[in-house]
Amino acid sequence: MAKPNFQQIQYAFAAHIRDPGHNPAPPGLKPERVAMYRELFFNNMMNFIGSGFPVLKELLDEAHWLELMQDFFAHHRSTTPYFSGFPEEFLAFLSNERVGHPEDPPFLLELAHYEWVELALSIAEGEAPLASPQLEENPLQCSISLSEVAWPLAYRFPVQRIGKDYQPWEAPAETTCVVAYRNREDEVRFMEVNPPTFRLLQILQTEGATLAQECLLQIAQELGVTDPEPILKYGSDILLDLGQRGVVGVV
Repeated sequence: MAKPNFQQIQYAFAAHIRDPGHNPAPPGLKPERVAMYRELFFNNMMNFIGSGFPVLKELLDEAHWLELMQDFFAHHRSTTPYFSGFPEEFLAFLSNERVGHPEDPPFLLELAHYEWVELALSIAEGEAPLASPQLEENPLQCSISLSEVAWPLAYRFPVQRIGKDYQPWEAPAETTCVVAYRNREDEVRFMEVNPPTFRLLQILQTEGATLAQECLLQIAQELGVTDPEPILKYGSDILLDLGQRGVVGVV
């Protein structure tokens, strides 16, 4: 069934605003007014995306950034009308639709994800767990859980170091492990962690509240360690640190 005429005009107008090179404006509209609308929509979107991904914007030259924004504006079909959802839509575009652009740095998607996490965590529901004297007194015997606002993350590239002076085009051999979290002061923080600590956070994320000693013994077994005491000692220290930061809490 054909759409009513006014809807056809709306669709044609929206298509032209998004991609004027491939979609003519509906007849009867003054070109200068249509151009004003397009500039308004595009600049608002570009400024909002730029504020959410400042490092990525800084690394790309002006022409590259403009082309990326035009590609996103023309081809991505957003599923949310809210400005707060635009960064996630941009991330979905990079993940699923931005292909065949060899000029894009290989770390583009991971860096964008790393920057998106800061915004996502700042508005995520949940709270950091309260500090626990029990964790400081006997951490191994505590049942611990991951904070509702702590996310263990693994990247091929060391995204936390990427900037004007460091732009790797080949991923290093070792994975970069990071935990992003919102602390008790509602500040978003990032902490680089080693693989055993990342594995500890993974277990808590997957299994939920678990006795700390059991988590650490599982990690020791996975590492093939015959004497788990060094792992337990290290684990006690790292749990104290994570607890003070609000990354883990006692259940």
